[in-house]
Amino acid sequence: MNVPLWVWVATIGAMVAILVLDLIIVDHPWSKKKGPSEFGTRQAAWWAAFYIAIAVVFGLGVMYFGGATAGAEYFAGFVTEKSLSIDNLFVFYLLIGAFAVPRRYQHEVLLVGIVIAIVMRGFFIVLGAQVINAWSEVFYLFGVLLIWTAYKIVRDHVKGGEDQKDFTQNPVVRGVKRFWPVTEDYHGAKMTVKFDGVRYITPMLLVIVAIGVIDLVFAVDSIPAIFGLTQDAYIVFTANAFALMGLRQLYFLLAGLMDRLAYISWGLSAIMLFIGVKMILHALHENGVHVPEVGIGLSLTVILGVMTVTVAGSLLKTRVDKRGEAELESSEASSGRS
Repeated sequence: MNVPLWVWVATIGAMVAILVLDLIIVDHPWSKKKGPSEFGTRQAAWWAAFYIAIAVVFGLGVMYFGGATAGAEYFAGFVTEKSLSIDNLFVFYLLIGAFAVPRRYQHEVLLVGIVIAIVMRGFFIVLGAQVINAWSEVFYLFGVLLIWTAYKIVRDHVKGGEDQKDFTQNPVVRGVKRFWPVTEDYHGAKMTVKFDGVRYITPMLLVIVAIGVIDLVFAVDSIPAIFGLTQDAYIVFTANAFALMGLRQLYFLLAGLMDRLAYISWGLSAIMLFIGVKMILHALHENGVHVPEVGIGLSLTVILGVMTVTVAGSLLKTRVDKRGEAELESSEASSGRS
């Protein structure tokens, strides 16, 4: 797509306006209550639906103005990045729990994390586009990276690696603690406080630093994935941004369902493997090797199919496990009476 500068500016401006409106409404500045209120499930559901609706309408606009191929690339990229954001969300869930962030301040932490993620991914998108234009063989590197990522996701899931990580002790957080004193407790949403003439940082700043590090790691994985579906920088950026913008609402909506998505890691791994192979085939084709190329229509079908099977399988497993637990409890109760 040949996107003029004013469209870029208008798109980014609209995204910023939506995020600001989101923050204003959530924080209720006109309320008599002091500080932000807790984010409810119903409120999260409405906002999550709102962001998904905006993303879909935008995709239809891309399809109308850019053509069917551009629209399919956007939706494939959006679904892929949304799927990856759920994995990102799971890490946020563990991180926020590790830092014991009060619930009423969690939505602010998540908003800052999302803004950092959008900025970082914007940087990597610009860098990735320049590298691809200068060196088409980078698709081999991206493909191998995604295949390795697919293996790593399954390996960590099988080993239970995410649950065992101490997110409060990554090297950047330890570096911050080394140079500044840290308060033991939160002081509202403040990142620094002053006691007896000494400036302290609060756990709020530490958790934001930790989220920034996590965002950097996820950006390295997600950007090659979407470049495997489209090399259009505008589509890459907007698919990423719209996938991230509703992330904090999705967090509160899915916080109680994290344990039910038992097969999400397998689904993400399958998508990463598929796109990795697709990129390598594309690179071979560009170098004159006669190999089949995977079209965007097939890519979208595979991605949607994998995520549908993954979510349905996870929910079915949860139902079967609950039924088994209920039968076990009933059996134990019957044995106790006898």
